[in-house]
Order: sequence, then C-alpha cells, then structure tokens
Amino acid sequence: MEIEYIHEPTDLQCGQAVLAMIIGCTAEDICKELNNYCETNLKEMKNTLRRHGFSISDERIQVQDKNELPELCILSLETPRCWHWSLYHYGIFYDPEHGVMNDFPASKRRYFWKVSQG
Repeated sequence: MEIEYIHEPTDLQCGQAVLAMIIGCTAEDICKELNNYCETNLKEMKNTLRRHGFSISDERIQVQDKNELPELCILSLETPRCWHWSLYHYGIFYDPEHGVMNDFPASKRRYFWKVSQG
C-alpha cells in the first residue's frame, strides 16, 4: 500500500483527508460519501474504512512514542488548537494539516486505532 499525501481541504476536514489517503480517493469523494463537510467522528471513520474493505481495531490505545505504533493506523491527537485526525504508515506521519513528518505533530494526548487491509 502506498500513501499519497492529501492536505485537508478545510480546517474541519482532517478526517476526510485521512480516509481519502487510506482508501486512495479524494477528500471530496469522502465528503460526498458521508454527506459531511465538517468534522468526522470515530463511528464515521470506522464505518467508512470497513465499507471500503479495511479492518480497524475497536480498541483506542494511548501512545507516547512512535515506536509503539503499528504499521498503519489512524491517530486522534489533542493538538494546541483542537482534537485532530492524522495518519501513520510505516514510520511516516501523513498529517492533513501539518504535512508529511517523521514524528507526531505537537500534541498533548495521542490515541491510535490499528488499520489493515482486508
């Protein structure tokens, strides 16, 4: 699986951008599918991934260090500005707001859900 970075179209569409990067479509496609152009919630994230053939863990796991992360996961981060969705894949963070990074964006609390294909 190869991730193509997508910057969030608006400040409220980080979840749609994360889903689009995993699924391999555009954030606009996800907005239309969800009929949601604002913040996404965990239920929407999980249901969308499952509809597209991905598995996602039910357990929310708190994390401090990137070495604790699985190969592919969605992240929920408490950033200085808001709670925020982000994506991690094989050592790289694909953050819809901050870009492609080698470590977490600035965040106080961090949680992840493991994602896998099939």
